[in-house]
Parts: sequence; C-alpha cells; structure tokens
Amino acid sequence: MALFKKKAAGKPGEWFYCLEHRKVEEGPECPAKDRMGPYPTRAEAEHAMETAAERNVQWENDPRWHDSSARGGDDG
Repeated sequence: MALFKKKAAGKPGEWFYCLEHRKVEEGPECPAKDRMGPYPTRAEAEHAMETAAERNVQWENDPRWHDSSARGGDDG
C-alpha cells in the first residue's frame, strides 16, 4: 500500500466524465483510466458517451480503416 496517494492534477474549468461513477467532474477526481476528457464545458462532458458513440460510427465508416490492401485483400 502506498503511503502517499498522488492526487490527479487538473485545472479549474476542465470537465471530465467518469466512466466508473457515470458522473461529470470538474477537474479530475477519478483515475485517468476511468475518465474521458478534458472537455471545455460541463455540457460537453455530460454528452461524452454520445460524442464517443458518434465518433465510433464515423471511424467505422472511414474508408481508411477498411483498406483491402492493409488486410491482405486483392487490389485488382
């Protein structure tokens, strides 16, 4: 067990979304592995999961991720 726990550093006005507690935090309260952000506003942090879902759809439909030559497919 550690004698001293390192407090996560953050700046006032930075907002995060905690994946474990499913809540918005001003400044990082939870470990980095459990949070998304920083976001410039509370509202953006509140919509972190929706933003991530939208980006996942964009990435899934990005032709650069579905390049047949990168997967060993035939080009011709």
